[in-house]
Amino acid sequence: MRIGVSIMLLCCLAFTGKLAAQEKLLSREEAVSLALENNFGIKVARNQVDIAANNKSILNSGYLPTLTASAGANYNRDDSTIEFPGQFLDNGDPRPDVEIDQAESQRYSSALRVDYTLFDGLGRYYNYKSLKEQYALTELQARETIENTMLQLFSVYFEVARLTENENVLEEALRISKDRITRAEYAFEYGQNTKLDILNAQVDVTNDSINLLNTRQQLANTKRDLNVVLSQNLNEVFEVDTLIRFIPRLQLEEYVARAQENNVAILQTERNLAINKYDIQISRSGYLPSIGLNGSYGWNLNQSAASAFFPGVNNETWNVALGASLTWNLFDGGGTTVRMKNAKIAYENQELLQEQVSLEVNRDIQNAMAIYENRLEIFRIQEQNVTTNQNNFDRSREQFQLGRITSIEFRQAQINLLNAQTNKNLAKYDAKLAELQLLQLTGQLLNVDL
Repeated sequence: MRIGVSIMLLCCLAFTGKLAAQEKLLSREEAVSLALENNFGIKVARNQVDIAANNKSILNSGYLPTLTASAGANYNRDDSTIEFPGQFLDNGDPRPDVEIDQAESQRYSSALRVDYTLFDGLGRYYNYKSLKEQYALTELQARETIENTMLQLFSVYFEVARLTENENVLEEALRISKDRITRAEYAFEYGQNTKLDILNAQVDVTNDSINLLNTRQQLANTKRDLNVVLSQNLNEVFEVDTLIRFIPRLQLEEYVARAQENNVAILQTERNLAINKYDIQISRSGYLPSIGLNGSYGWNLNQSAASAFFPGVNNETWNVALGASLTWNLFDGGGTTVRMKNAKIAYENQELLQEQVSLEVNRDIQNAMAIYENRLEIFRIQEQNVTTNQNNFDRSREQFQLGRITSIEFRQAQINLLNAQTNKNLAKYDAKLAELQLLQLTGQLLNVDL
């Protein structure tokens, strides 16, 4: 009766766990979608792309004219006394002073001015092209950020998957050890073994329980790490997909053959090289003249107060002006020459850096391919090792139940199977991560179904 109740309880718990896993499954596609939407680093990278897009717009190119409006108003009120020393009227009396109180005058003005640079030595032309290259470079930098985030995401995601599988393995090991205690107790009651067999089984249950608790704690911590990458609630509960699919070898070889065209580091050096080339042209524009056009339209109203000798007047004027200017800096103290020389040196340095990055990427791809093949082979060996140890364990359990081997020999077979299963789990996800690193180097990480 006791055994039946235990088995029923285990079945109920297993069924409940499966339902929870189905309800809370976080697929790889959903994890990628959440990371792309919520990850803080990706959001910052996208904001940088938006800034670069603003910088490359026509509004920041220098090709549009400038329009300036101005207006002004002045008000004056004067109180004055005018004296005429030494002057006399016709009757011989001294000429009296003239007092002007609250003499008011106003002046109003408004104007519109248009300035347009017709030619600036092609500086703005190449600067505009350079800003477009800066935008393309920022997009590549954002792509690199997304790729690195995806690698981080799957590294944590697969660690959750590995620990989940290890948890299942350890739960099974604990169930087998508990079953040993039950069998040892029944055998002891019927005088078929000693108390030592029960104690050995209890020790094994204790060890298996501790290992299971530690794994569950690691799993909980790793799930929180994944929630950080996804920028969601740290206590979000979910299960992950433990099914792994590897990309066919021929497809990987095709990706490797086209790596120079798609690797994000190489593409960034190409954009930097183009920017440096435009910097040379921008510096060269300092040798050429600048031609500008301008025009203005203005209105002025001047209302003056009456004086001792003149009456007050209102003077209203309308003004239209057009102009052109040519500026040619024939010698700027050598600044343009220095900028030209430095721009050429920077271009040469960028060419050298491009060669270096290309060489390093080729090395990294070859190393990544070798690591991937090695880990994939280790995984296949570990799969075979699990099969071998499973057969050995099944045979050992039969022999143990028949009393032909000791509990220590049975426990060793169980430990061998446990190690083989956990090693296989580790090898599987190590091989998949090596594949993802190879895909990143070939520029295909964001283009394949993982």
